Amino acid sequence: MGWALLGASSLLIGALIAFAARIADRLLGFILAFGAGVLISAVAYELIEEAVAVTVDSRAVGAGFALGAIVFYAGDVAIDRRIEGSTGRGHGLGIVLGAVLDGIPESVVIGISLLTGESASVAVIVAVFLSNVPESIAASSDLIRDGWQRSKVLLLWVVVVAASTLAAGLGYVALEGASGSWVAAIQAFAAGAILTMLADEMIPEAYESTQRNKTVGLAVAFGFALSAALSFRT
Repeated sequence: MGWALLGASSLLIGALIAFAARIADRLLGFILAFGAGVLISAVAYELIEEAVAVTVDSRAVGAGFALGAIVFYAGDVAIDRRIEGSTGRGHGLGIVLGAVLDGIPESVVIGISLLTGESASVAVIVAVFLSNVPESIAASSDLIRDGWQRSKVLLLWVVVVAASTLAAGLGYVALEGASGSWVAAIQAFAAGAILTMLADEMIPEAYESTQRNKTVGLAVAFGFALSAALSFRT
């Protein structure tokens, strides 16, 4: 639970950064793009690669991935319908949903990994920590612009952090002896939700915020490069 809390705590850091100063749209777009690159690397090296490594059942990986994508899509559509007709853009809540569907399964996996007596993966913790900051900055900035009070935004992130922390404990206590297929499916679920969120929310908003500046692609690539380097170093 401590490792999961450490990784998720950067959500609160991102919110505090968003509270401290109004971030220009262009800078916010580049922050989003960099965070998207970090998350793409996490999907490739910390979730899907690990999922394939712990199971021989490719169906578990495929099914988990598809389910994660569908759950995010359904939740995002529900959010869009709820705010339809209002002045809010909905990007903020969509990114929050992505953080929940990403953070909780990852935290469960952290708890499961400690059942073997191994230490938590430094690469996973770093990737989660780094990717949470731009996610939180972007979502918090959008929510504030949509009229949310700062206290309400902060409470929302506190709930997400608490849920992720408890999920690690649940993974440790409830899933002892779980098969590799279950672990792989949980990891793939997180990967599917993240990738769908990136395509639907983070990358389009990055281009929108920068007025379709081509250097957004470079920011995505640099985020991927940093996270990938950390993965291989650890």
